[in-house]
Amino acid sequence: MLEIQNRLKIKHNLLSEIEQLKKHLATLIDDPITDLEIQPQKVQVIETLTLVLEKVNPFPRPLLYGSSLLDGAWLLQYSTAREIRALKRLPLGFLVGKIYQVIDINTASFENKAWVQHSSGLLSGYVRVTATFEPDKQGDDQLPNQKINIDFKKRFLGINQILGIKTNLFDPMRIVEARNPKGRIPSLNITYIDETMRVGRGGDGSLFILTRV
Repeated sequence: MLEIQNRLKIKHNLLSEIEQLKKHLATLIDDPITDLEIQPQKVQVIETLTLVLEKVNPFPRPLLYGSSLLDGAWLLQYSTAREIRALKRLPLGFLVGKIYQVIDINTASFENKAWVQHSSGLLSGYVRVTATFEPDKQGDDQLPNQKINIDFKKRFLGINQILGIKTNLFDPMRIVEARNPKGRIPSLNITYIDETMRVGRGGDGSLFILTRV
């Protein structure tokens, strides 16, 4: 019981810290924040709380014993990933809003979808990336642990609202092949997961903190 209470307290402190930081930033509702938008000491606070939470992960082998928890829609709250940083610096007055990751365990696939709108409010749309994944079997037993290997498939760009009016004319506006990094397989380590929260570490060390929606 004490272990559960301690884990819930750490989780609450981490999410509260992120929520407080969001309130001080002039951002869209529920968009994620990145390490480049906050003070270095706050970045360290989030990293420290995350490391402590990862140590009390209730599913240390999530792909083997907690895979069903992955299924569904997740809202990104915080990240240090290069691609998320880039979305927060869109040109021509565009702003990124909510970023979702929707996982389908049955098909071993997922999609990342970022909602985007112009600062004038005249245009809104999305950037969407589809991918498949498979467990990276580690150790002598060759059983799934916490790492998945990712194969990015397609990238979509769409505009679904012009001058406040919904439209399907540019939805999608562009579809291209998604680029996987050369010389390495994209991967993600699921370092913490429960019924409402997930933490992941990319192959490059980037951090993702998400909550279930």
